[in-house]
Amino acid sequence: MTAIDHLAAALEGHGEVKRDEVLSRHTTFGIGGPADIFVTVRDAAGLAYAVTTAQDAGVGVFVLGSGSNILVADKGIRGVVVDNRARREEADSSGTRYRVESGASFAAFARKMCRQGLDGLAWAVGIPGTLGGAVVYNAGAYGGCLADVLTRVRLQDHRDGDAWIEAAQLGLVYRGSVFTRGQFDGKTVLEAEVQLAPGDAAALLERAASYDAKRLTAQPRGRNAGSTFKNPPESPAWKLIDEVGMRGATRGDAAVSDKHCNFFVNYGNARAEDVAWLVTEAQRRVREQFGIELQREVAFVGDWS
Repeated sequence: MTAIDHLAAALEGHGEVKRDEVLSRHTTFGIGGPADIFVTVRDAAGLAYAVTTAQDAGVGVFVLGSGSNILVADKGIRGVVVDNRARREEADSSGTRYRVESGASFAAFARKMCRQGLDGLAWAVGIPGTLGGAVVYNAGAYGGCLADVLTRVRLQDHRDGDAWIEAAQLGLVYRGSVFTRGQFDGKTVLEAEVQLAPGDAAALLERAASYDAKRLTAQPRGRNAGSTFKNPPESPAWKLIDEVGMRGATRGDAAVSDKHCNFFVNYGNARAEDVAWLVTEAQRRVREQFGIELQREVAFVGDWS
């Protein structure tokens, strides 16, 4: 047996294990090659075990949430991909502070909180992705962000096990954190705790509906990974991309959306390399015309060699 075979066997019983699973089936882009090992876990304990077991074996591990906000390479991801479906949630005695496992849908949790009359996450009802991903990127929209309500997170560390740390230690900034800056490599988000406030359910649902309407009006449907670039201080990214003539630009089945230039879309069987070419070309044109370096919000993951 190879090392990968031994690792797959070790993960059996702690999750559903598949070999060479094609990741285009698991990303909102509908793009991505195979994973050597693909294991689905359904609680924080399974997530911690899968990550630690892969790390102990010296094998790379990538935790996959809803598959949004990423572009997986055509060659796929070597090592272990952990399909995180840990979704347990628990309120404290006050009913306003929640502990939620990292595989929970952020949008679904936010909408549920609105229905329960808890204020603080109405802005998040349309954000794709999991709560764990929201922690990593400090997800935000319409003037709100996770940092506004996040109190602490439980992390799995290969050397030190799991422990809760305060949100203040995460260095949360616009679409970034210690995770995106590479300072917490090897650590995995198991749970997050948020503090919400009492509110009026009808008013919160009305506000959430207004955000839904705005998204439907402004953003393209279909297969994409969300906003491709962070907005630089000088101008919204979509406007810069539009002004350098890339609205509607295509390469293969990949395209810059006609509806919103900061969304790159898959119109059929787009390859990761085609999307990457469009992303790089947009960066080049904006840099040359405006002297602004667009920073990707969508992460490129996997084997790009």
